Amino acid sequence: MKLLTSKLKNKVLDSMLKIIEEHRVEILEENKKDIAAFTKDDQALLDRLIVNNNKIDGMLQAITEVKDQEDPVGREISNITLESGLVVTNKTAPFGTILIIYESRPDVTIEAAVLAFKANNKILLKGGKEALHTNIILEKCWHQALEENNVAKDWIKLLHLQREETQEFLKHPPEKLDLIVPRGGERLIQFVKENASCAVLVSGRGNNFLYVAEDADWEKAIAIIINAKTDKISGCNALDKVLVNKHIPDYEAKIKELQLVLQQLKVTVITDEPISKFLLNTETITDNNIWKEEFLALKILIGEVDDLDSAIQKINTHSGGHSAVIVTQDPTKATTFMEQIDSAAVYHNASTRFTDGGQMGVGAELAISTDKLHHRGPLGLKQLVTNKYYVYGDGHIRK
Repeated sequence: MKLLTSKLKNKVLDSMLKIIEEHRVEILEENKKDIAAFTKDDQALLDRLIVNNNKIDGMLQAITEVKDQEDPVGREISNITLESGLVVTNKTAPFGTILIIYESRPDVTIEAAVLAFKANNKILLKGGKEALHTNIILEKCWHQALEENNVAKDWIKLLHLQREETQEFLKHPPEKLDLIVPRGGERLIQFVKENASCAVLVSGRGNNFLYVAEDADWEKAIAIIINAKTDKISGCNALDKVLVNKHIPDYEAKIKELQLVLQQLKVTVITDEPISKFLLNTETITDNNIWKEEFLALKILIGEVDDLDSAIQKINTHSGGHSAVIVTQDPTKATTFMEQIDSAAVYHNASTRFTDGGQMGVGAELAISTDKLHHRGPLGLKQLVTNKYYVYGDGHIRK
């Protein structure tokens, strides 16, 4: 793949900033068409679909942040001279062509493309049909920015494929794909895994847990739970499950207080059997598979655990490997939890809502990876490159 200069890439992004601002009203109007056509009873999906002026400002901010970051391509990772005289240099290099498949979220059409392009990758965007009008106008903006700088439009391309066509595209891509990122629910991820013919980097599934230890500051615990659950229910970093140590002082009273606070915020509370014995007006678990479910709704499951070890075991068994929290005043306990929990982000006395590229100092993100290869956590600009070895010799042969 041809390497574009940093200067040229940044010129395209400068053009894009101007073009989006010029088309702001049109983008909002196209998004209204998508909202009017939306018929699903899915508040989280609708929240992701809506584009307003704040969302457009966020798009502009993402482009600006990426433009201002150092070009990640061609950076030297290591450089050694062997006894044989061979000079071996390891440098960062583009992946090539990235396909991202995502549901709703028109802002991904901006964030994914700006990151991929700055890292010198071609990107194919497969957005959901619910965001069709918005994605089309955003693609037009990209193509205008590329053309203004004499860069081929196929660096950023929106795919218009039905499910069966997507399946065929994944199995027999008409061009070489180097990486696929499915950003969405379990069904989408499984569909891509079953049909892809190249590397798949899994992202986006939440089902995040919080453990309240017996020594926790209860006021902190409530504040963190409320923020993580209600701040943005459509976020993959939203909280779904709370495990409370049964030895916490005034256990029953604290659980009842938590229930009251949540219900005042219109959060549906589900409980396991031990907690259901002293909580009224709550639904009790009837199917243990609910522990693995990502709610994406104003719903939370509260369960009882005996100790730190049982909390760790339950989280590692059921969570999506995204984010997990311990609320405790004991640093040793926190360290044990954070080291043993198998998640991309682990927290001590803080909300899961911070698992976000911008909040974690990464900047704009392609997704939150829950895979362990090649990267885990927010996929920012620096993570959208692979590496390549440059070996320099002078007639060297291996004997």
